[in-house]
Amino acid sequence: MDWMAWTLPTALFFGAIALLLAGMTLWELRSPCAERAGFLPISTTRGDRLFIGLLGSAYLHLLVVGVTDWSVWIASALSLLWLFAVMRWG
Repeated sequence: MDWMAWTLPTALFFGAIALLLAGMTLWELRSPCAERAGFLPISTTRGDRLFIGLLGSAYLHLLVVGVTDWSVWIASALSLLWLFAVMRWG
């Protein structure tokens, strides 16, 4: 039986996502949020913004890596900036 080969960066990435989801769940249980409008064209909650931010970050990362010759670290930094912007002002 073949198992997926987890490298340390892959495990850290998915671990960080799991911790982020757990933290958002605890935050929502402790302090429920109301929908708000930001620069996104819809009213969103924290969970909505997290989902949109993660999805957008993934596509942005793939776009930068696929279209430019920039380092993967630059793509990662841009993706994290996008996630931060959506969570803060989205």
